[in-house]
Amino acid sequence: MEKPKIKLDIVSDVVCPWCYIGKRRVEKAMVELADEFDFEVRYLPFELNPIIPATGVNQKEYLTAKFGGPAQYEKITRHVTDVAAGEGLAFDFERQHVAPNTRQAHRLIWLAGREGAQARVKEALMKAYFEQGVDLSQAENLSAIATGAGLPAERVKNFLNTDEGAREVAALEAIHPQRGITAVPFYIVNDRVGISGAQTPDVFVRAFREINAQKA
Repeated sequence: MEKPKIKLDIVSDVVCPWCYIGKRRVEKAMVELADEFDFEVRYLPFELNPIIPATGVNQKEYLTAKFGGPAQYEKITRHVTDVAAGEGLAFDFERQHVAPNTRQAHRLIWLAGREGAQARVKEALMKAYFEQGVDLSQAENLSAIATGAGLPAERVKNFLNTDEGAREVAALEAIHPQRGITAVPFYIVNDRVGISGAQTPDVFVRAFREINAQKA
């Protein structure tokens, strides 16, 4: 018997810690439900900090100002690191020196979607940033990450030297305000139901079952 399909659009940014935590949690839910549903997952772009210059900024200074001072920076980064550890993720804010503009990363994720490698490239970018402290503002780093995740090296090199995909990424981002999406992660199920935040796996499991039952 053919399993029902659940279409899942995940709106997130590669430098959003809760997006990476949410990614792990929803993946656990999908594994738990693998015998019940087939999942079709697509990653949609969202830029937390679109005004950051292409060269990036000092991350600790940027986040310290954003969070309201050094004490808040330490408190928030320590908390999110502890939560991430519970999901098997090894965040290391001490290795993250550059807060990048993520438009180029989103272009690569868009390209990966056309090449059948979107999930791998998305994961590789987030892992590189949060666990390895890779500077995502540098084209050579983006190229290495995407190539390591399975995209053809020459295709990636040529792609990053153009603006291919920029219009498409901007168009996808422009839809979010119309849907009321102002924060990430955000999950759109079957094009009609929204789930906000890095919910726990059991919340996703329950939601997927309920949404599928409503559809039936």
